[in-house]
Amino acid sequence: MDNEKKVYRDLQKFLNTLPGGFSATKSGSDIRLLKYLFTPEEARVAMHLSTKPEPAKQIHNRLNKSGTPISIKELQKILDKMLYKGTLRPYYEGYDETHYRAPDPTAGGMISVQLNDKLTKEFVSLLNEYTAETFAKRTSSPKILNPLRTVPVRKSFPHPEKFSVSTYDDIRKIIENAPGPFAVANCICRQKTKRFGVKCTKTNLEETCLMINPDHARRYIDMGIGRFISSEEVFDILGRAQEDGLVIQPENSQRPEAICVCCGDCCVFLKPLKAHPRPAELFLTNYYVEVDPELCNGCEICVDKCQMDARAMVDGVSVVNLDRCIGCGNCVVLCSSNANRLEKKDQENLPPEDKEAYYMTLLSQTQD
Repeated sequence: MDNEKKVYRDLQKFLNTLPGGFSATKSGSDIRLLKYLFTPEEARVAMHLSTKPEPAKQIHNRLNKSGTPISIKELQKILDKMLYKGTLRPYYEGYDETHYRAPDPTAGGMISVQLNDKLTKEFVSLLNEYTAETFAKRTSSPKILNPLRTVPVRKSFPHPEKFSVSTYDDIRKIIENAPGPFAVANCICRQKTKRFGVKCTKTNLEETCLMINPDHARRYIDMGIGRFISSEEVFDILGRAQEDGLVIQPENSQRPEAICVCCGDCCVFLKPLKAHPRPAELFLTNYYVEVDPELCNGCEICVDKCQMDARAMVDGVSVVNLDRCIGCGNCVVLCSSNANRLEKKDQENLPPEDKEAYYMTLLSQTQD
């Protein structure tokens, strides 16, 4: 194996030790994707990044001790380029200088920031090839592996006296409790679809990826792929998404850093999981929908809008397939006859406390 091939194979093995992993593939699509995202020099640096934030000087010392000599000036140039490319994670809050940590190799990490001009047809083709070989493993794994969790649109909650709503299931409380500043970016999933001239049939909204953590928001700004917005604009985006019946999916944590607004046409998580016979088993969600057949007027709006194909008409009345319902609550809000109602599951699913807790659980479940 020549030196360049070894560098990328070593990088793949390193990324596969991180939460979520980066599996090897028989076709070599893993290496082709890494070559697209990392130069050989960046690959060598990436393998010396820690899972904890560190300043450039600390990374420089580790590189030199490992027999990979590099000047601090050259290292800083590489780190800055990797920051712009999204192949490491920068941290700003609480530090006098920028700190860096190893990339998140999952679809929600270094992949999701390849937006706008970075999202070329070549990259999408490479990503699709790699995903096709590796996603089957994820769909058969425990629910916690999904980096996103579904929460109902807020208007779908019944009267508060019926049952209490946990903070991590209430999108308004999630946003109100978030430290901010907030940023928004285009949805990579809908951009991927559009790159090949295919139109999303569910929505015209593109700028729906919401960052609600300061480090996360500034990362998107520094990469040139996002813009700062107010909390009022966050709620406005969510309101327009609800009108289109889109699924609200914060990160799988009680204190999420980002919120996705997803459709069954394009979403890298919803679309393939929708092909599963019982997708509800694969989502960490606390709600489902029931229908009062006496109130249903047969308008079929819920059937048309459901992102998971969980609704159907039987003898002129809408019914719910609970094996497919993920409790997004959109059909409750869109129903003009109030025939749909949101119900809470008997056993509440508690998401990880924070992103680090999510990573640790993920790490224990995804090692090859």
